[in-house]
Amino acid sequence: MAGGKDVVVIDGANVAYEERSMGGKPKLSNLLKVRRELEERGFEALILVDASLKYDIDDQQQIETLIRSQQIRQVPAGTDADYFILQVADQHDARIVTNDQYKDHLDRYPWIPARRLPYMIIKGEVHLYEES
Repeated sequence: MAGGKDVVVIDGANVAYEERSMGGKPKLSNLLKVRRELEERGFEALILVDASLKYDIDDQQQIETLIRSQQIRQVPAGTDADYFILQVADQHDARIVTNDQYKDHLDRYPWIPARRLPYMIIKGEVHLYEES
């Protein structure tokens, strides 16, 4: 963990598809906005994406650059991104920004409901659901 900040894992595909481009494609800007929102709140944000997302996203060149510089971490092709998202969150005692409830993984990771951070992106603005 860089600088001792609390880590938050971003379910990249889930966030990219939340508010789509005019052409119906998942948006890279969603990922960058959620990361910025978390960093402004003092968290270290880790974005994990499926290997296939770079072919579907609205800005393929930019996501390639971010993957190469490891600002976005791409899971190995042919593997389940959910596995890596949950594994990394488990290792770092981190929360996960996602609207996925990961019901198939609750037996192995019973902490999911407590550490899942639902969100919405409305007109480009990020709204994180944090219970007080």
